[in-house]
Amino acid sequence: MVDSLLLGVEGIKKTVLYGGTSEIPKFITGSKVTFHFRTMLCNDDRTVLDDSKKVGMPMEVVIGNMFKLDVWETLLKSMRIGEVAEFWCDIIHTGLYPMVAKSLRRIAEGKDPVDWHIHTCGMANMFAFHTLGYEDLDELHKEPQPLIFVLELLKVQQPNEYHRESWAMNDEERLKAVPVLHGHGNKLYKQGRFEEATNKYKEAILCIKNVQSKEKAWEAPWLKLEKVANTLTLNYCQCLLRMQEYYEVIEHTSDIINQHPGVMKAFYLRGKAHIEVWNEAEARADFQRVLDLDPSMKKLVKKELAVLNMRMEEKREEDREKYKGMFTSTTTGKTITEQIQALGNRIQETVEQAPTEQETALKETPEKDKLVKNTLNEVSVKQNVPEQNDPVEKTIEQETLEKDSLEQEIAKNKNPVLATPVQNEILKNTNLEQKTLKIEPPENGTLSNEPPKQENLENESPEQETIGNETPENE
Repeated sequence: MVDSLLLGVEGIKKTVLYGGTSEIPKFITGSKVTFHFRTMLCNDDRTVLDDSKKVGMPMEVVIGNMFKLDVWETLLKSMRIGEVAEFWCDIIHTGLYPMVAKSLRRIAEGKDPVDWHIHTCGMANMFAFHTLGYEDLDELHKEPQPLIFVLELLKVQQPNEYHRESWAMNDEERLKAVPVLHGHGNKLYKQGRFEEATNKYKEAILCIKNVQSKEKAWEAPWLKLEKVANTLTLNYCQCLLRMQEYYEVIEHTSDIINQHPGVMKAFYLRGKAHIEVWNEAEARADFQRVLDLDPSMKKLVKKELAVLNMRMEEKREEDREKYKGMFTSTTTGKTITEQIQALGNRIQETVEQAPTEQETALKETPEKDKLVKNTLNEVSVKQNVPEQNDPVEKTIEQETLEKDSLEQEIAKNKNPVLATPVQNEILKNTNLEQKTLKIEPPENGTLSNEPPKQENLENESPEQETIGNETPENE
């Protein structure tokens, strides 16, 4: 490897990684140089930003074509065919790399290298930061830094050895190529070769946009180029209509209308695109705007509105058939409404056949019958209990005093007939107690002495009878 500083060039250091063959080629204005490149950051990891070999497409530069990253022309002019070299470049040479890398990435992704119809006024453009669409390029754009380029020179072609495309032209050549490309596009359109025509119109638009980007927005030279670009774009949209790319037509024509609301043809083409996608209100509004801008278009607009009415009627009929199919069962052949009505009829029949509350009440289970029977027995027992004449309970002392008073009165009068039934009962119980006390049980009990106990048990029989009336727990 050879380390050297390029003589007469500040901020560039070259290291040859692989030597080339023969002498350094002749680089003149218009020579096309084909090469591979790899761009890396100057950090410890040598982070790779872009690599043309990974994309699978080499880079091409035309010498003297005012390429934005003109430092690459300087680097390539120092190389031989087949040579691989590494170049360290200071910030003064790398400031525009993010913009160049954005275009190269968009081309590799199959997109246009420039965005159409993006305009701002001078003050807005001065202070606004527009993202490049790639995070690493945004960072490099905000904070420029030295970069490392590894280049491999593949071939050098002289101006008469290749067909020059628009990107390889200078501004003067681009402006001369625009009417030629425009004419080719028109010819292809008349032949019905719409896709080929779009390619011609698109190439012409790119030529105009490249030149226009160097003019100050909204000044006379810029507006002159803008008018040509709009004409080419509308021709491009006519091809797209034939290719049934309706939404793309709406997009491009809307861009023109937003910038230039007086372009009648843009409203006309957008209205036709709205018809094809059943945007009835939008189509009518666009055709009304066409009449406002050019009343002589009345006959043509009337024809387009007739097409719109026919298309909308077809759409409504199609929707009716579609919705009819959606609401018809594939198994029964009935509509949803008919199925709902049949379901309602079945529910009504079920309700009518259901037993009433009285019928349901008669169909009691055996457990419920048993429970009702036991409940009725308990209620009957409670109803048979005699009510007491005197609900007030008496204490033992009160009962004793009443007994003594009654005995004294009976002893005095010797007339038990005058006693009340309650008094007779009390007297009977008193005599029974006295009789029981007079009989003393023998020390060794015999059978002859047991009758008093039986008599006592007989007096307690009501308590046993009461117990017998209680419902057993285990029943």
